[in-house]
Amino acid sequence: MAFVGLSNLSRLRRAWLTAIVAALLCLAATALAVAETKSLKGVALIIGQSNYLHIAALPNPANDARDMAKMLTDLGFDARSVTDRDATKLKRDLERFTEDADGADVAFIYYSGHGIEAGGENYLVPVDADVPSLKDASTSLVPISAVMEALKKTVPVTIMLLDACRTNPFPADAMVRRSPTASASPIGAGGLEPVRGAKALGNAPAADASLGIVVGFAAEPGHPALDGAAGENSPYASALLRHLAAMKGTEFGSVMRMVTEEVYLDTKAKQRPWVNESLRRLLYFGVAPVEPTGDDGLIRGERRQLLLTISDLPGPKRAQVELASLQEGVPLDALYGVLKALGTEKIPEDPTDLQKVLDAQAERLKKMMSERAALRTDDPEIKRLVASADKAIGQGAIVTARKFLDDAVGRVEQTNDAVDQAEDLVKQKRLADAAIYARRADASGLVFDYKSAAGDYAKAFSLAGKWDDKLRWNYKNQEAEALNAYGYATGDLDALQHAIEAYRTILNFIPNGEQNRDWAITRNNMAVVLQTIGERETETARLEEAARIFRDSLV
Repeated sequence: MAFVGLSNLSRLRRAWLTAIVAALLCLAATALAVAETKSLKGVALIIGQSNYLHIAALPNPANDARDMAKMLTDLGFDARSVTDRDATKLKRDLERFTEDADGADVAFIYYSGHGIEAGGENYLVPVDADVPSLKDASTSLVPISAVMEALKKTVPVTIMLLDACRTNPFPADAMVRRSPTASASPIGAGGLEPVRGAKALGNAPAADASLGIVVGFAAEPGHPALDGAAGENSPYASALLRHLAAMKGTEFGSVMRMVTEEVYLDTKAKQRPWVNESLRRLLYFGVAPVEPTGDDGLIRGERRQLLLTISDLPGPKRAQVELASLQEGVPLDALYGVLKALGTEKIPEDPTDLQKVLDAQAERLKKMMSERAALRTDDPEIKRLVASADKAIGQGAIVTARKFLDDAVGRVEQTNDAVDQAEDLVKQKRLADAAIYARRADASGLVFDYKSAAGDYAKAFSLAGKWDDKLRWNYKNQEAEALNAYGYATGDLDALQHAIEAYRTILNFIPNGEQNRDWAITRNNMAVVLQTIGERETETARLEEAARIFRDSLV
């Protein structure tokens, strides 16, 4: 048999099952050479245990089971989902599943709920379990090794994924006995342990019909797993749903490595799944649902490469990246993405050199994140590209983010000519509008309405100031003169003070403090206003300041 596809296209839903065991009878190169194909039979049992009666309930296993059952059904498995099973029903479900697996090519079990380890055995915990159940665990709980052994004798390939590594739900001092007369063992504090049955398959005799077992744990041995936010999927289920159903021609070990690192990143290094496998042949996924296209497709493609890159990094480097992410407050995904963009062969071996790289790139990431909100554009295409770049950086797809920003810059350059033309039209409009306000201000001065004139000159200044330096100086100067005239005529000291402020603004227009003719005229005019104010005050400070300016302006 060559499990690489289907000869009958009408049975496409089983094509994934055909390919999932691709090269099970030969290595990858041999599998490619096999011409004959056959339709495979795959069965799946999905178990979700949420509503525990005597120990802590779990909100998400029912959601996990529902979504996993749909995914496996869509992939062509004969899938059955059960939830909230007591010991009797759970054992009956597993016995029935073992019978149904007879004659199948692949048996797939997904379990989400409480699980414990004691005395070297892993147990699934039924919803009716309580502390007295621990006195006869083989009867009141479900030993995983017995399930694996039964399936090993029945079906060539067994895949069991256990999202059951949560913290111990029983009292810390509780003891487990396999039978009432067996010796007692403490419950492992950190979840499940490696399945002994899977390890033993490595030395199975050639006559054994089993081609191997894969056991996936939601967390590393001895470490608890997270259940996730209520009403959602657990981190492990979420990663499985994201990657298991969307692979095409990817070896199963690589798929599970992606799942592992996805959970690791999504939980900010708090949880890292683990796989215990003993397959005698390479295991492949084949036909899969349609992949995302466009921006999301590019981001997902690079992220999958990133996940495989992370899985190859040694522990000390991972710890250094985790610490840098925590200390600098930047996404763990993005920091790993930076290292992937650098190239694994160029990642510094010396921790000090690596720290310099991480510090410098973390600073750049922080700068980009802080400036993100300040970016403004009216171009919808540029908005889309920038948003996709931000999303890519958050997913660690740094190279893809750069591509999006390259495209955004290209869009900017394409529209430069149009923007220049539009800017010239705006300039002409603003200068024309300013001239109208200035003309009305002139008319207001002719009828001695200096206050209105000052307001119109101020408006003309605001319109023309950006576009024409000469008009900017002229309109602000006329505003100051109108304010001075109004203040002189009415005795309004506020108007005179605003005139002085206007003249000070004009002095700031003169470059580098250059004392030219404009500087001298402006200071002289300001001194006139100061003199006017001083003549209306009993103090002499204004008059003295005016006199000093007159003298300095004559130098």
